[in-house]
Amino acid sequence: MARSPMASRHRWIYLGSVALLVAMLITGLLSFAQLHGTDRAAEKAKQLSAKLSAAGYPVPTRDQIVHTLGEDGGAVCADPAGALNQAQWTYGMSNGADGPGQRPVLSDREVVRAEAIVLSVYCPDRLAAVQDRIDDLDLRDTVRE
Repeated sequence: MARSPMASRHRWIYLGSVALLVAMLITGLLSFAQLHGTDRAAEKAKQLSAKLSAAGYPVPTRDQIVHTLGEDGGAVCADPAGALNQAQWTYGMSNGADGPGQRPVLSDREVVRAEAIVLSVYCPDRLAAVQDRIDDLDLRDTVRE
């Protein structure tokens, strides 16, 4: 029995429709996952804003926090207790000079605690390792209000 040319043409329409539906399904799933991630990032930003405000720190806008830290803390949580991050952190607590004029300074404990607040929201499992290093620093009350 021979197939009619009409049946062959309909088969391509059916296959095209199925392919279009699969593409729409994949697009919908990807959009849902992205929206869900954005909701999680906004919730963490809200939580961080509340903790910063309760500690008396100035609070960036929620959009700034979401853009900078996302839902996983970004670079802050990448390896906070690692040697390179600790070196950059202590370098930031210097007098700002370059070369032989560079000297460590006594940093304010409130400035250093802000990072601990961020870690407590975005990667609390890594806070203990960083807290040990914070406890080893010689911090003072150096910022005047």
